[in-house]
Amino acid sequence: MCRWPTKWPAPAIPWLIGETVTLRTVSPVFKMLRGLVGHGAFPPDEQLEVLTLATSQTNEHDCAASQWSLDDLAAALVNRHAEEAMTRSTIWRVLNAADLKPHRSVYWLNSHDADFDAKAQEICQLYVQAPVLYQHGELVICTDEKTGMQILQRKHPTLAAQPGKPEKREHEYIRHGTRCLIASFLVPTGKVVWDLGVTRTSVDFTAHLAHVASQFPSHKRFHWILDNLNTHWSLQVCELLARLNGLPFHKKALRTGAQRRTFLTDPEHKHVVHFTPKHGSWLNQVELWFSTLARRFLKRGDFASAEEFVTRLTAYLNDHNAHRAHPYRWTYTGQPLVRATPFSQTRRQQRLGRAWFGSRPQRFEQFLYPPRPYRRQTTSGCSGTYKMVI
Repeated sequence: MCRWPTKWPAPAIPWLIGETVTLRTVSPVFKMLRGLVGHGAFPPDEQLEVLTLATSQTNEHDCAASQWSLDDLAAALVNRHAEEAMTRSTIWRVLNAADLKPHRSVYWLNSHDADFDAKAQEICQLYVQAPVLYQHGELVICTDEKTGMQILQRKHPTLAAQPGKPEKREHEYIRHGTRCLIASFLVPTGKVVWDLGVTRTSVDFTAHLAHVASQFPSHKRFHWILDNLNTHWSLQVCELLARLNGLPFHKKALRTGAQRRTFLTDPEHKHVVHFTPKHGSWLNQVELWFSTLARRFLKRGDFASAEEFVTRLTAYLNDHNAHRAHPYRWTYTGQPLVRATPFSQTRRQQRLGRAWFGSRPQRFEQFLYPPRPYRRQTTSGCSGTYKMVI
């Protein structure tokens, strides 16, 4: 037998007559402990069954919940293997080794554009060639709107950060309206041309395009990267680009959206529009810059009025162009982002050097699923690694 303590504490036991009897000691013989099971006591097929169950739908296994929990997984496994059922801790270890979290869920957006690959490769090719095109008088511009920027003032003062304490912001705020930022990100330089207003109508967007074009009168050609918002292919935009291209404007020939998009994407024009695939606006580099703007300026901003917001935002944008502007290092190639392999490498698996399950480090995943071939190529084509360094 194992070495047990000579005395075992026990809680007080109430009796029916109202008195309480306290046991000073209790023999360990009367305490039955559950036998311990080693971490690797279950064979791989049973561990793989846990992963298969966790990646399946709950309604397929008579589970009323919409997502799996450790208790639900353990109950389903008990119904299958009552004599050798896994404990919650064992199930957790199997899921943790596979970096599988069935309790978590994130939103994602799938693009059903039939020409997604062709459009994505065209845009990526422009990003790669942008530095060379810039030297030859051609400019690649990413344009979009940052709408609904709220001008918030905290109702109570913010407490500054102290050693061991983060900054504390009051959750109540006073709202001073919203503003819309229409910005154009210059791919080869990283600078931004912007217009700030209250609305984002087709008239506002057309005025912004005219503003950007007037800033670069010496350039011979412009490549505009836009998403599929209807204001980006409106009749006003077609009229402006027809004038900038030196072409006659025929309103009757541009009645439908398909006709307007065909006119705007004509590769023979001086100003050529390249539309991102449907649900593929993340291919627009200005979205990366908007993300930086939200983190560094909008998220923790405290503005007493709309005028103060405009003043501080203008100072931020001028500071960006003067000191922080730089081209982005674009590495996406237009190929699928996720490999069609089960349990593909995740950050945790790469860090620990293991895959699937088990406590022994294994690196067979790199042998079974080698890296994509374009990561080893250095050509400037669409199959190469896209990096821009100025």
